[in-house]
Amino acid sequence: MNQRMRELSDAGVSVWLDDLSRERLTGGNLAGLIRDYSVVGVTTNPTIFDAAIGHGNAYDEQLATLRTQGVDVAEAIKQLTTTDVRDACDLFADTYRATNGKDGRVSIEVEPGLAHETEATIAQARDLHERVGRDEVLIKIPATREGLPAISATIAAGISVNVTLIFSVERYREVVDAYLYGLEQAAASGFDLSHIRSVASLFVSRVDTEVDKRLDAIGGESLQFKGKSGLANAQLAYDAYEELFGGERFAALKAKGAHEQRPLWASTGVKSDAYPDTLYVANLVAPNTVNTMPEKTLMAYADHGEIGVPVVGSAPAATATMKVLEGVGIDMTDVFLTLENEGVEKFQKSWAELTETVQKALS
Repeated sequence: MNQRMRELSDAGVSVWLDDLSRERLTGGNLAGLIRDYSVVGVTTNPTIFDAAIGHGNAYDEQLATLRTQGVDVAEAIKQLTTTDVRDACDLFADTYRATNGKDGRVSIEVEPGLAHETEATIAQARDLHERVGRDEVLIKIPATREGLPAISATIAAGISVNVTLIFSVERYREVVDAYLYGLEQAAASGFDLSHIRSVASLFVSRVDTEVDKRLDAIGGESLQFKGKSGLANAQLAYDAYEELFGGERFAALKAKGAHEQRPLWASTGVKSDAYPDTLYVANLVAPNTVNTMPEKTLMAYADHGEIGVPVVGSAPAATATMKVLEGVGIDMTDVFLTLENEGVEKFQKSWAELTETVQKALS
């Protein structure tokens, strides 16, 4: 077992791989990462599946079967992706049991075109949960305005959720509220709350990318603040996590068996060569968190990563950083809105590309 990854896990960080493909499953790559690099979960998204299905021939056999069956492209995508997720869940079954369901989790996302359709999101979340048919699965729902009630309804139905595309601390607080409301509804319906799990995925590097672009436009002394917004925003989110899950509302649910919704650090691969390749891993170490990493970032940390500044207790410095950024002209509210809109658009584009790829394969 890689010592650096073990130390990261011992510090309270669950290491999840931000990638999945049939080649990883059948070729033993994912099994090796579980065995040697402390990987205890996997996240997926439309971009990941587009890359996986669009390259190589690992899906040819199933595509041929689907072609013979005459299924449409939407059904084919569901069968292709849920097959991978189901097989990954089986691979993580031992981890799931050993951690009582905390880890061993595999995420699959509702279609991004439904990001602003509450009822359709709820329906597809249930459909994906049933199709995968494994306790290990997490259904990814974006934290759009319309996604918030869908999160509550899905949790209320006893389905575990990975809330994705969170950028601001304000929206993160709303996500926690949606989770707690869902738990309250689930309890009222007689569900065993101990079987429900959730993570809240806060995107990190994309915040720096957008803020840095704006700092470049401002220029001058403001350039010294590049690369600081992503970590500061995440640190403030963790402070909110400690507050919200340390309060009376959650205490009442915890007494019924409920679990905290863990913060998950997403988008943790650096987007700029100016920053250390382990920046968003080394400096986001905190108890009861998840860091989902591209394999490149995971291997970089395994090779030379060292735990950096602790997240716990960092809120005052993070608050000061955000005030400085606003003082030099960065409108963080606009930054977060831009990132949410871009995030949905990027996944919609990847879904369109995936649809085109599968459509050609079925022709």
